[in-house]
Amino acid sequence: MTQASLVRQITDFANRADPYPLYEELRRTPVLHEEEGGPYVISSYYDIEGLLHDPRISSDAANLAAAGDDEISQAENTGLPPSFLRLDPPEHDRLRRIANSAFGPPHRPRRVENMRGEMAAIVTGLIDGLADTRQIDLVDEFAYPFPVTVICRLLGVPRDDEPRFRAWVDPLVAGLDPETRKSADAEFVKATQEARMQLGMYLAGLVEERTKEPRDDLLSDLVRSQGPDGSMTMMEVLSTSVLLLIAGHETTVNLITNGMLTLLRHPDVLQRLRTEPGLSVRIVEELLRYEPPVQIVPQRTCIADIEVRGVTIPKGSRLWLVLAAGNRDPERFKDPGRFDPDREDIQHLGFGSGIHSCFGAPLARLETQIALTELARRLENPRLTEDPPPYRQNAVLRGPRHLNIAFDGWV
Repeated sequence: MTQASLVRQITDFANRADPYPLYEELRRTPVLHEEEGGPYVISSYYDIEGLLHDPRISSDAANLAAAGDDEISQAENTGLPPSFLRLDPPEHDRLRRIANSAFGPPHRPRRVENMRGEMAAIVTGLIDGLADTRQIDLVDEFAYPFPVTVICRLLGVPRDDEPRFRAWVDPLVAGLDPETRKSADAEFVKATQEARMQLGMYLAGLVEERTKEPRDDLLSDLVRSQGPDGSMTMMEVLSTSVLLLIAGHETTVNLITNGMLTLLRHPDVLQRLRTEPGLSVRIVEELLRYEPPVQIVPQRTCIADIEVRGVTIPKGSRLWLVLAAGNRDPERFKDPGRFDPDREDIQHLGFGSGIHSCFGAPLARLETQIALTELARRLENPRLTEDPPPYRQNAVLRGPRHLNIAFDGWV
């Protein structure tokens, strides 16, 4: 394996099922720059953590565009202004504070936790709907519909509209995959544009309704926020809603699917979860280290010269922060290639760190804890029908495209 081929191998779909040997090789050159104009690839835990907190690193979409896009750094096209995920302070901080006031402390400290019962009911309903089967595709029949239903309830989408909502979301989520974008035909592009327009119009209608008649939902709180940072414009409310919907959805699908795949490969842990449901908290944290759904953060740009391990990264350069490599860095974690929910120190990078740490992390954590606990409890003798399963093309948001599980029945 030559150093000059590493980035190409990491993005090569042939290595998607197990990129970890490549990450191990990558860490031998903690700051890798293969070609002029290419990204600087950072792979050690402490360097990644430091850069995620460094104000000289920009997330602004305009700076990324100026640096030149590559095959995995392109921002998703939502047709809306950039969400706070694609902005720098102070505008990032203003929008995130407003959003957080509707999503968590101090104004809504229990918004996510109060959905625990509703999430459990959604999971039970999905499983009960599969009661007559002895084999399922966990992605299509469970991991995909669960989080999008939760986000609908969180935003305040009427239940009768949820099927239409999911139909619009499908092509938008598919468009996150770089390979899908690359090979998209005119029909797919047209369907994506239509879905984006329909979803935007629908959400704009909901925002207008909530402006006139607020309810107890996230969308109403975003609309009527009147804190020290002022209020969001309608377009900012729409951008924030779509951020939650698209970015949060794909991450959670992969976390649940990677989690079940890992448990099936570690039947001793799966058995423990059946009898110790409280173990789900530690299992999910270790999963975020061991098999993170976000493998790489590629949308970062240096706005000043930065020195990392004696290497000067020039202003205007693109960065790839390989979170999944940092999560298995032996300088940070003992025996990092072992899945161990009893690990005493799991300060992973699975949700990033710093000002752009995952906004929806509390929701994704709780969804995955509930999903894996209930699947472990109710599936009788589950086993993989194919290992490794077929993976999505995406090198950034890594997870199985299908996860077919056979079992003897449901409890």
